[in-house]
Amino acid sequence: MEQNLQTRRGNVAHFVVLFLGLIAVSTTAAAEFKKTKAKDIKLDGRLCSLPSSPAFGLGVVASICLLTAQIVGTTLIGARFRSRDKDPNDNFNLTSRAKSLGVLLLLLSWTTLGFAEILVGVGASMNREQKYGHGWLEEECYVVKNGVFMGAAVLSLVTVVFILGAAFAIRRRCPQVDAGDGSKPHSKN
Repeated sequence: MEQNLQTRRGNVAHFVVLFLGLIAVSTTAAAEFKKTKAKDIKLDGRLCSLPSSPAFGLGVVASICLLTAQIVGTTLIGARFRSRDKDPNDNFNLTSRAKSLGVLLLLLSWTTLGFAEILVGVGASMNREQKYGHGWLEEECYVVKNGVFMGAAVLSLVTVVFILGAAFAIRRRCPQVDAGDGSKPHSKN
């Protein structure tokens, strides 16, 4: 019964990671099409101005969803590692290969998350309103280049794949052995 509850919690966590990851990917991709363009720049002598665009809000939503998905996924993985360490006689202990793969994918997910968050954060901040004399950097107006948000969307998708891959790499594996009396194998939990 306890194992069934843990399985359900794990499935819910997988769904949450996937759902938030898909929101992050879709809002980042949408930001690519809603971003401020060079034709939107207004010049007044040496000063420039840019209006705000929906890409700012989309980028903020994408950033929050992706970071939340990463935290939920990391918590799930940490809980799985911790539950296995409690019972040294557990027949379901992971092989060192599975542990290594899980840790590697977890580290890769945090790395791709970092790059995705940088791209989304910088891109979103450039899509805030830039008033005359108060540009994005050094009082100059900047626009996000084409493909920056799409690159962030791809990195967001890769992050979600890595975090789910890590979670599946260390999932509980039930042995497929016959108990000898024709009954199904049972767990110690």
